[in-house]
Amino acid sequence: MSEGGSQDAPRDASGAAGPADGDQAPKRRAQRRKQMLLRLDPLVHDALARWADDELRSANAQVEFLLRKALADAGRLPKGAGGLPRRGRPPKAAGPRETAGGEEPEPPGPEE
Repeated sequence: MSEGGSQDAPRDASGAAGPADGDQAPKRRAQRRKQMLLRLDPLVHDALARWADDELRSANAQVEFLLRKALADAGRLPKGAGGLPRRGRPPKAAGPRETAGGEEPEPPGPEE
């Protein structure tokens, strides 16, 4: 056995075991988001983080937003590229919302 560990099953880029060579091709899975390491000048990172904070985004989401904008402006954004992923909690199931008092809050009216 080699020092690097077992070589029982081929592994993909994430390190997860994949199908053996003789197996059928796996069913198409949803594409996972790619990860990459990015080295930045500390002052550039600080400016990016402040900008992201101003727009209520993470620094990572701000980088992706800016890259997509640059690709679109240059006419290089692939047609199949989906929109930015939604961040935060998934929406609750449809139904009446309750407050601590047990009453439904009034919807906000037009501001005057």
